[in-house]
Amino acid sequence: MKKKLELYIHIPFCDKKCNYCDFLSMKGDEAAKKDYVNQLIEEIRIQGKNYPDYYVTTVYIGGGTPSVLNGILTANIMSAVYESFVLEASAEISIECNPGTLTPEKLGFYRQSGINRISMGLQSCSDKELKLLGRIHTYDEFLTGYQRAREAGFQNINIDLMSAIPGQTLESWKNTLKKIVMLRPEHISAYSLIIEEGTPFYRYFNSPEGKKHLPGEELDRQMYHFTKTYLAEHGYHRYEISNYARKGNECRHNIGYWRGVEYLGLGLGSHSCVMNRRFHVERSLEKYMQIDMQKDITPLYQDLHELSEREMMEEFMFLGLRMTEGVSGGTFMDTFGYNMFQVFERAIKRNTILQLLEYESPYLYLTEEGLDVSNRVMQDFLFS
Repeated sequence: MKKKLELYIHIPFCDKKCNYCDFLSMKGDEAAKKDYVNQLIEEIRIQGKNYPDYYVTTVYIGGGTPSVLNGILTANIMSAVYESFVLEASAEISIECNPGTLTPEKLGFYRQSGINRISMGLQSCSDKELKLLGRIHTYDEFLTGYQRAREAGFQNINIDLMSAIPGQTLESWKNTLKKIVMLRPEHISAYSLIIEEGTPFYRYFNSPEGKKHLPGEELDRQMYHFTKTYLAEHGYHRYEISNYARKGNECRHNIGYWRGVEYLGLGLGSHSCVMNRRFHVERSLEKYMQIDMQKDITPLYQDLHELSEREMMEEFMFLGLRMTEGVSGGTFMDTFGYNMFQVFERAIKRNTILQLLEYESPYLYLTEEGLDVSNRVMQDFLFS
């Protein structure tokens, strides 16, 4: 029997890097984008030959901003995927889009290429907050892009939102959620802003003066709790710490990642975990473009690491516990041949006593209080 495989395809180009972003992304002219896509297609074709025992259940085109590519380049990428891999008939195929770069022509190419899920990076319905974040679009431009996606026939749309933005109030956040719920997207991702090192936000908001403008922990928690309550009231169930969906519209790609499905990264800097090995693609665009894919692809991959059984058990727990459903003791036994409650006896017992974990056969899951301090709980599942 063939095994499941998820594909992640990285498009590193952006029209403008956001002030909070630490992802591998850069500006590029049309010639650079075309050359990159040609090299990426070579990588896809070569890698397709290395996974004959797998079938692809999901494809996720991320970045960067994949929607900065013209429609023909995106269609060429998808053609290479179809030619090189065996795709499940019902495969979920997602593409990340910036509202300021979405056109009817591109959406037409997406539909023709089999892409069936759009993920729109809105972040906020406040133009003031969007400007602070460094986004290239306004709320009205987002609405235009969203309507275009609906008119093109997309029936599975995610909207990314961000809370705890500097200067953001609880009322502003409530207003964003209320406006988005009125649009009835199938999926909403709602994350708190993290100030990442090396970003413009870090250089300012990590200073004593800058920190004064950040929402405090109490306000951050108020936003989080309002989100889960309000979205639940409007038909969105939380299936992961920061992800909400209408029934049947959960992101299959993300669920596969949290459930330990093997995934292959294609394109600059992309990460993979397949055949119990973890590695990533070269992060330098210049070096990536110089690799002769037909001759030797070994320079393409870096930091190859063979996962130990202990590491795989750790990941099973701290990734699986991100899901509100939790982790299954039976699946743990089937996967590793050990009793989960014996392997992690100390961590499970401690957090159950603290009422951060709860067990309801066959799932061990985080309680509401546990979800609030999930990082602390998951630390307990790391072998020392």
